[in-house]
Order: sequence, then structure tokens, then C-alpha cells
Amino acid sequence: MQSVLDEPWQPVSRPALAGWLLFYVAFLGYAASARGGFLFIDSANLVVHEGGHNLFGWFGPTLGLWGGTLLQWLVPFLLALYFLTQRHTTGFVFCMFFFFENWLYTATYMADARAQALPLVTTGDPDLVEHDFFLIFSRLGVLNSDTKIAASVRVLGWCGMLACVAWLTVRALKKREAFE
Repeated sequence: MQSVLDEPWQPVSRPALAGWLLFYVAFLGYAASARGGFLFIDSANLVVHEGGHNLFGWFGPTLGLWGGTLLQWLVPFLLALYFLTQRHTTGFVFCMFFFFENWLYTATYMADARAQALPLVTTGDPDLVEHDFFLIFSRLGVLNSDTKIAASVRVLGWCGMLACVAWLTVRALKKREAFE
């Protein structure tokens, strides 16, 4: 693994950097202005989330309950690890950016634990649908802190997304200076 980490990252051209920064700034602006807490990408996140319940459900009810969020976070994270091993700068940043974007989606769901106002989706019997974070937070004894936990997760998600964009910018510009 150390030999992989010692390899140089693939360079990012100025036009590519400009395009990626435009994309990230537009997405961040869209995310900041979205009302209701859901973004268009969250439809894909929901599919992965529900698949996680089914996948991890094979390992028992507790992992099945947590499995939605686990898989939702694991998919972009594992893809980022792949791009890390390839030293593919923009692929790594893209996957890490959407890893942290998933935290916004999760925070919206967490904040709804007590209110349970969000429409719930299930791949099972709709009469047996339960709110993941109502159950998780209830079992952990933190249900009354759902909105505070969600706010922290949301802030971490935003910080992570911004850090990804900053890392891409610094890495790309520093690499360009080395060539000039």
C-alpha cells in the first residue's frame, strides 16, 4: 500500500480544474439553496440506502437497520479508495465529495427521527415500514437529540465537501506551479 501512496497523483489541467470548480460551486450553490433537505442526487442515494438494508439484513436485524446508511456511505467511500490507489485526482475528489454529500441526506433523515414527517420508502411490506433513525436513536437513548446530532452531521458534510474542493484546487495549482 505504501508504494501506491508514494506514486504521484495524476495532474489536472487548468481547463479541467476550471470545469470541475464550476461544477462543484454550482452544486454547492444548489445544495445551499435547496429547501426541504433533499437534492436530486438523493434519489440515487435512496436506492443505495434501501439496497443496504437488504444486503446487511443477511447479517441480522441490527446490521439490517444500520445497513441503509452504511451502504449509502460505503459506496462513494470505496470508490474513492479505488481512485486513491489509482492516484486519479478528479475521480478521488468526486467520490469523496459525494461521500460527504451523503451526510447532508443522512442529516435530513436523522433530524426527522422524532417528527417522522418524511415519507418513508421500503423494499419490504409497506405496512411494516419503520423510521431508521427513530429506532437507532431510541435504542441509543439519544432520540431527544435527533436535531442536534443531525446538525452536527450536516456541518461535517459541508466541511467535507468544501475540503474536497479546496484539496483539489490546492493540489492542481501546486502541481501546475511545479511545471512552470
